[in-house]
Amino acid sequence: MAVDSPSLVPLLFFARVSGLAVAMLVLLWALAFNSSFLIPNSSSQEYLIYEVLHPLFMVIGFILISGEAILVHRWLPGSRNFKKSVHLCLQGVALASGLFGIWTRFQGEDGIVANFYSLHSWMGLICVSLFGAQWLIGFLSFWHRGEARTVRLKVLPWHVFVGLYTYGLAVVTAETGLLEKLTFLQTKRNLSRYCPESMIVNSLGLGLALLCGIVILAAVSPKHQTLQTKFMYPDAKCLSS
Repeated sequence: MAVDSPSLVPLLFFARVSGLAVAMLVLLWALAFNSSFLIPNSSSQEYLIYEVLHPLFMVIGFILISGEAILVHRWLPGSRNFKKSVHLCLQGVALASGLFGIWTRFQGEDGIVANFYSLHSWMGLICVSLFGAQWLIGFLSFWHRGEARTVRLKVLPWHVFVGLYTYGLAVVTAETGLLEKLTFLQTKRNLSRYCPESMIVNSLGLGLALLCGIVILAAVSPKHQTLQTKFMYPDAKCLSS
């Protein structure tokens, strides 16, 4: 017989706790220290709004929601098709958030090209593009089920791998963005390394790293563990327990 693995319960719990902590930290940073998102010699309120929306949509909308979509198959009751539909919808919301988060970078006063010069920006474009392709393949596969079962079984491991890789890449991209922003603030605006804002940004980075590990571990952990109810004896007789 098969039973639910008890190891998933604490993993799912800590995933929600760490996700909540990440959401609170990014909200605190974006709302309480929004003056840090203004570029020098600029007082445009519209630009400030776009700058604040970028981390909110990329962290809460893109990373946290896509992580929740990954965990859907671990805890959501119901049929497999129902879980797949919820997974697809949540990933669609995450994709829309990621696209909007990148769109906010297009609204800078220096134009589009000026906002795509760093490792963070390049990784962000690659990550969202890969995520979009992954979602489109999943969408077509979900609505078009005429493929042979053997083909679907061969594609599934790659779908899982690319999905987890993209999620990890999204977290790494966010980490590079936090490092880039904090370095800019400390060198250009003389922000202290031990001030509250620095502590919040560093804590946010640690929270994202912890969340990524928990989500991936929960995703690859076996959902069920098999219990052997029959024992083989030397005389080749089987006795049921």
